[in-house]
Amino acid sequence: MSGGETTFRVSELGEAIRLVLGEAFPAVWVVGEVQRLRASRNGHVYFELVEKGQGDEIVGKIDGVIWRTDFQRVRRLLSETGQELRDGVDLRCRGRVEFYPAGGRLQLIAREVDPVFTLGLLARRRQETLAALAAAGLLERNKGLALSLLPLRLGLVTSHDSAAYHDFLATLGESGYCFQVLLVHAAVQGREAERQVVSALRAVARLGVDCAVVIRGGGSRSDLAAFDSRAIAEAIAGLPVPVLTGLGHEIDQSVADLVAHTALKTPTMVGQFLVRRVEAAERRLAEAAEALCAGARERLREAREGVGGAEQGVRSAGVRLRREGERVEEMAGLLSRLATQRLRRVAAELAAGERRLAAAVPRLLARQQRAHRRVAERVVASGRLRLREAIGRCDGLARLCRELAPQRVLERGFSITRTAGGALLRTPRGVVAGERIVTELAAGRLTSRVEER
Repeated sequence: MSGGETTFRVSELGEAIRLVLGEAFPAVWVVGEVQRLRASRNGHVYFELVEKGQGDEIVGKIDGVIWRTDFQRVRRLLSETGQELRDGVDLRCRGRVEFYPAGGRLQLIAREVDPVFTLGLLARRRQETLAALAAAGLLERNKGLALSLLPLRLGLVTSHDSAAYHDFLATLGESGYCFQVLLVHAAVQGREAERQVVSALRAVARLGVDCAVVIRGGGSRSDLAAFDSRAIAEAIAGLPVPVLTGLGHEIDQSVADLVAHTALKTPTMVGQFLVRRVEAAERRLAEAAEALCAGARERLREAREGVGGAEQGVRSAGVRLRREGERVEEMAGLLSRLATQRLRRVAAELAAGERRLAAAVPRLLARQQRAHRRVAERVVASGRLRLREAIGRCDGLARLCRELAPQRVLERGFSITRTAGGALLRTPRGVVAGERIVTELAAGRLTSRVEER
């Protein structure tokens, strides 16, 4: 002791912390994301449980461990619900908090997990993703693209050398059709699956394929979680070619399945679907070829029959042609005689018409001249009447102008007064005392000076 304060050895302080934490947190539920998961040779499982804030920034972290005997039970419980413990899983676990003085390490000893919590979180995220895709109009976009009748050039997104890859190629190879498969490798589970699948889909879009195929083998619900990703769904929806999925699950559909043009259960079923589509196109082509050949044969038969009939017709036509030629000659002679008679009759009618026209022209001219003279006389008479009326109005206006002339007004005793400058005076205010004014009378002018006003 120094100065009345207790001094701990490091081991003593560590032991005190261990006891306090043991009493404070004998059993506690903790939620976080599993990271850096690793199993030891003796069967224990170590991991970090982290909490992320905005932008995936880690705002909290604690080391965790599940002892071998507890892990066997935890793994069995997760397996029953189609899950597994892996990196990236949001986990709710129950355990105690311990501090190890010798290593200065704080650790969560997990003994139980809540599989319902993880399933509920995955379901909620799935629903949020589907709602966002629907709001953006992406759920039906890829389905609206037309799938080629002969989808032979395929862009394949999967893990190279996987069972899914080999099953798919085997199905196509057994068909005997010349499929061309362009593989773009991508991890289809784990932390890198989302990024790599999105990148692979973008690469496929540049390959000029008839359609894209995304496949993987079967697995747990956790294995397939990447295909509930919004990023993968948006990449599928944005592809300019139809996307076929075969993600190896028999019950549930992933978000990727719901966005894709066609969703099938397994890679093999995708291959069978494509083979059947090419077979159907081949059948339609064969049927069209057969129908074309049958039509051609029928037309050829009809043409042969027509040629045979035509030969007989040509022979009989020669006889008819000779007969018709004789009739044409007879008709030509008759027509010539009739035309000559008709021409003579028309010439006589024209001559008679000319004579009648020559006799009628003088009478028509005389009648028109008389009509013109009558019109001219009416126009002259009307003009003279209008002229007399205009002269009368002009005389009346002249008399009115003479009566209203200023000189006539002055003769009646009125006068006009102006200033020396010639301005017309209407009121006394127009001049001042001593100013000269000029008064105009009927017989002359007077000049005067204003004395007062």
